[in-house]
Amino acid sequence: MSDEQVQETIRQQVTDNPVILYMKGSPQHPQCGFSMRASQALAACGREFAYVDVLQDESIRQGIKVFGDWPTIPQLYVDSELVGGCDIIMEMYESGELQKLVEKAGSSADS
Repeated sequence: MSDEQVQETIRQQVTDNPVILYMKGSPQHPQCGFSMRASQALAACGREFAYVDVLQDESIRQGIKVFGDWPTIPQLYVDSELVGGCDIIMEMYESGELQKLVEKAGSSADS
Protein backbone atom coordinates (compact mmCIF):
# COMPACT_ATOMS: atom_id res chain seq x y z
CA MET A 1 0.00 0.00 0.00
CA SER A 2 1.15 3.52 -0.76
CA ASP A 3 1.38 6.05 2.07
CA GLU A 4 -1.73 7.70 0.65
CA GLN A 5 -3.65 4.39 0.69
CA VAL A 6 -2.53 3.72 4.27
CA GLN A 7 -3.77 7.14 5.39
CA GLU A 8 -7.09 6.57 3.61
CA THR A 9 -7.46 3.14 5.27
CA ILE A 10 -6.81 4.64 8.70
CA ARG A 11 -9.17 7.56 7.99
CA GLN A 12 -11.89 5.03 7.06
CA GLN A 13 -11.29 2.95 10.21
CA VAL A 14 -11.44 6.02 12.45
CA THR A 15 -14.58 7.31 10.72
CA ASP A 16 -16.41 3.96 10.70
CA ASN A 17 -15.81 3.19 14.39
CA PRO A 18 -16.98 5.62 17.11
CA VAL A 19 -14.38 4.14 19.49
CA ILE A 20 -11.23 2.57 18.07
CA LEU A 21 -7.95 1.67 19.72
CA TYR A 22 -4.74 1.18 17.76
CA MET A 23 -2.72 -1.22 19.86
CA LYS A 24 -0.11 -3.94 19.88
CA GLY A 25 -1.96 -7.25 19.97
CA SER A 26 -5.65 -7.57 20.82
CA PRO A 27 -7.65 -6.75 23.96
CA GLN A 28 -7.68 -10.51 24.72
CA HIS A 29 -3.96 -10.92 23.97
CA PRO A 30 -2.16 -7.58 24.28
CA GLN A 31 1.49 -7.62 23.22
CA CYS A 32 2.71 -4.78 25.43
CA GLY A 33 1.88 -3.41 28.86
CA PHE A 34 0.72 -0.03 27.57
CA SER A 35 -1.71 -1.65 25.14
CA MET A 36 -2.93 -3.94 27.91
CA ARG A 37 -3.62 -1.07 30.31
CA ALA A 38 -5.31 1.04 27.64
CA SER A 39 -7.57 -1.78 26.43
CA GLN A 40 -8.48 -2.78 30.00
CA ALA A 41 -9.46 0.81 30.87
CA LEU A 42 -11.54 1.01 27.72
CA ALA A 43 -13.18 -2.37 28.39
CA ALA A 44 -14.00 -1.26 31.93
CA CYS A 45 -16.07 1.57 30.45
CA GLY A 46 -18.56 -1.13 29.43
CA ARG A 47 -18.88 -0.31 25.76
CA GLU A 48 -17.71 -2.31 22.80
CA PHE A 49 -14.85 -0.81 20.89
CA ALA A 50 -12.97 -1.59 17.72
CA TYR A 51 -9.26 -2.21 17.70
CA VAL A 52 -6.48 -2.54 15.18
CA ASP A 53 -3.48 -4.72 15.94
CA VAL A 54 -0.64 -2.66 14.48
CA LEU A 55 1.69 -5.66 14.71
CA GLN A 56 -0.26 -7.25 11.85
CA ASP A 57 0.61 -4.51 9.35
CA GLU A 58 3.81 -2.47 9.47
CA SER A 59 2.35 0.17 7.13
CA ILE A 60 -0.56 0.78 9.54
CA ARG A 61 1.86 0.73 12.49
CA GLN A 62 3.89 3.55 10.97
CA GLY A 63 0.93 5.26 9.29
CA ILE A 64 -1.07 5.76 12.48
CA LYS A 65 1.85 7.70 13.97
CA VAL A 66 1.69 10.07 10.98
CA PHE A 67 -2.12 10.19 10.89
CA GLY A 68 -2.51 11.51 14.42
CA ASP A 69 0.91 13.12 14.67
CA TRP A 70 1.40 10.98 17.79
CA PRO A 71 4.64 8.98 18.11
CA THR A 72 3.55 6.11 20.32
CA ILE A 73 1.09 3.22 20.38
CA PRO A 74 -1.55 2.66 21.73
CA GLN A 75 -3.66 5.47 20.31
CA LEU A 76 -7.34 5.95 21.08
CA TYR A 77 -9.75 7.69 18.72
CA VAL A 78 -13.28 8.63 19.78
CA ASP A 79 -15.63 10.15 17.20
CA SER A 80 -12.70 10.49 14.77
CA GLU A 81 -10.66 12.55 17.26
CA LEU A 82 -7.37 11.45 18.75
CA VAL A 83 -7.77 11.17 22.51
CA GLY A 84 -4.19 10.15 23.21
CA GLY A 85 -1.99 7.32 24.37
CA CYS A 86 -1.83 5.13 27.45
CA ASP A 87 -1.03 7.83 30.03
CA ILE A 88 -3.85 10.09 28.86
CA ILE A 89 -6.28 7.16 28.64
CA MET A 90 -5.41 6.10 32.21
CA GLU A 91 -5.70 9.66 33.59
CA MET A 92 -9.08 10.08 31.90
CA TYR A 93 -10.25 6.70 33.17
CA GLU A 94 -9.24 7.48 36.75
CA SER A 95 -11.01 10.87 36.65
CA GLY A 96 -14.18 9.39 35.08
CA GLU A 97 -13.77 11.44 31.87
CA LEU A 98 -13.09 8.41 29.68
CA GLN A 99 -16.34 6.69 30.68
CA LYS A 100 -18.34 9.83 29.77
CA LEU A 101 -16.52 10.28 26.47
CA VAL A 102 -16.95 6.65 25.43
CA GLU A 103 -20.59 6.58 26.57
CA LYS A 104 -21.60 9.42 24.27
CA ALA A 105 -19.38 8.36 21.34
CA GLY A 106 -21.30 8.10 18.11
CA SER A 107 -24.35 9.91 19.46
CA SER A 108 -23.75 13.05 17.40
CA ALA A 109 -23.77 10.92 14.22
CA ASP A 110 -27.13 9.44 15.19
CA SER A 111 -28.92 12.76 15.68
